Amino acid sequence: MTTEHALVEHGNAAGFSGGPRLLADIGATHARFTLESSPGVFESVKVLKCDEYPDIIALLRAYLSSVPASKVHHAAFALANPIDGDQVRMTNRDWAFSIEDVRREFGLYTLLIVNDFTALAMSLPGLQARDLMQVGGGTPVAKSVIGVLGPGTGLGVSGLIPTSDGFVTLGSEGGHVNFAPVDEREYAILQFAWKEWPHVSTERLISGPGLELIYRALADRNKKTVKGLPAQDIMRGALTDGDALCLETLECFCGMLGSFSANLAVTLGAFGGIYIGGGIVPLMGERFATSPFRSRFEAKGRFSSYLAQIPTFVITTPNPAFYGVSAILSEHLRGRSGDSSLMDRIQQLQSELTPAERRVASLVLENPRTVLNEAIAEIARLADVSQPTVIRFCRSLGFLGLADFKLKFASSLTGTIPVRHSQVRMSDSTHDLSAKVIDNTVSAILNFRDQLDVRSLDQAIALLRKAKKVEFYAMGNSRAVALDGQHKFFRFRIPTASYGDAHLFSMAAELLNPGDVVIVVSNSGKLPELLKAVDAALHAGADVIAITPNQSPLAKKATVCLAVNHTEDNATFLSMISRILQLLLIDILAVGLSIDAPVTGTGGDDVRRKELSRFSNLLISHLDS
Repeated sequence: MTTEHALVEHGNAAGFSGGPRLLADIGATHARFTLESSPGVFESVKVLKCDEYPDIIALLRAYLSSVPASKVHHAAFALANPIDGDQVRMTNRDWAFSIEDVRREFGLYTLLIVNDFTALAMSLPGLQARDLMQVGGGTPVAKSVIGVLGPGTGLGVSGLIPTSDGFVTLGSEGGHVNFAPVDEREYAILQFAWKEWPHVSTERLISGPGLELIYRALADRNKKTVKGLPAQDIMRGALTDGDALCLETLECFCGMLGSFSANLAVTLGAFGGIYIGGGIVPLMGERFATSPFRSRFEAKGRFSSYLAQIPTFVITTPNPAFYGVSAILSEHLRGRSGDSSLMDRIQQLQSELTPAERRVASLVLENPRTVLNEAIAEIARLADVSQPTVIRFCRSLGFLGLADFKLKFASSLTGTIPVRHSQVRMSDSTHDLSAKVIDNTVSAILNFRDQLDVRSLDQAIALLRKAKKVEFYAMGNSRAVALDGQHKFFRFRIPTASYGDAHLFSMAAELLNPGDVVIVVSNSGKLPELLKAVDAALHAGADVIAITPNQSPLAKKATVCLAVNHTEDNATFLSMISRILQLLLIDILAVGLSIDAPVTGTGGDDVRRKELSRFSNLLISHLDS
């Protein structure tokens, strides 16, 4: 464990009302921590070696136990990993954890975890000239796209896109694009790398491990027998000892980085500049400025003059990710998109509240999402007050109680509360359980919408448009969906029937003819009775549309599968959300029949389609008719 000097700027800045904020930059090798006591003031900066801890919780405990006792309510970490949802599995370490579990373990109101290069990108607007070393190019164009990259254990890539009120970060895994050599030497290095990997990404070479690979490849090309060196020894050999092979390795590395940076610049149109961080380039100092980097950056043929205008910078300030996660956390707590009259009212009334009620108000203002999602016991614990104090706070604002406050508060924050799956607890109030059931269903519907197979829907609608007869087969809880479909399609004047008894739909299937369609609804897609009936229907020449999970036996037999992959333990629980998704598919088919029916021609089929169109326009509420 090592301790760095605290980074202190704006020393007279007022402290945060919620106390110091915990910030971290956690890489594959080292984790850097600080407590931000006020804007831009980083104290108790420490660097821990990740190898010394079994998981992230032990790592956090080690840091927090080494700093002055102070209650931390808000934290934000930059992680060298893609971040997608609550579960995090690190790429370069055998660590996996739930963000929510870590938040609860340390009693935090807020815990944000973002990709490390998202944090680095967000740090750029706050950096000063003294934090950077410019290497060639002109002046950054204001309100232009900015590119950022950094070789370290891997190769991080991101960008900043200007908006009307700041920047948004570009999530990227651009370091994993194919490596492209530009001369015979680099091609020889690529051939050497192919001996180890069939696919060589840019990260394999422009990184710490990449330095080691380049060193071995150049030794092989120069017919030298050498022992492999770690990256830090290669850097020392080039920068201090003047070793010829180490110097060639560094020269080659900088040239590759120049070409890759140029590719990023032309891809993004980065007239705001290209910024380079990471753990390797800043250590080169002025040697990097005289390396082949900039000449290779501008070596772009017809686009050389284009790139000559774009400045490139090395980020020299220590721990730049702290500035980024600080900005991200501040914006989150400020809740810019969640400003509302109720939030303003709470802010204005704080001076009139008791000290204990003010603690509840601070929790509401600083973490509205927590207040909306948690029960009264957890809210009281987080605010360090009693449960009656939470109720008194709500009544001080003119509400009947917590449920009434949550209802009004949620509506005042429209668009800012993320929909996610929440388990209903035995202690939940009627308001809380109602909100969770609705949120869980809405979340599933939105996910379902994003994964819809439109091609399968088109095929199903085409079959139904020509169907002489439509029959629905379902058992158990799915019968309600089948009955809904039978009711809708019969009103379209399509001969329709629904069967929920295994014996009856097996008999009905044998009486089908070519041109008939069976819609089978099943939560599991495995019931033997349904599978037998489907075989009979297909043997009779009918088509089968299955509303079922896409990897089920039923899906594999069907002519068309409309997948509902929401997982529910139907053996133990009543099907709820999957039933809603199945009903949605019935509605989509009905609306699709309405808007897709042709109304021209004189043949028998066209006469029928005219009838279908006439009735459907009267029956479908979604249509603008």
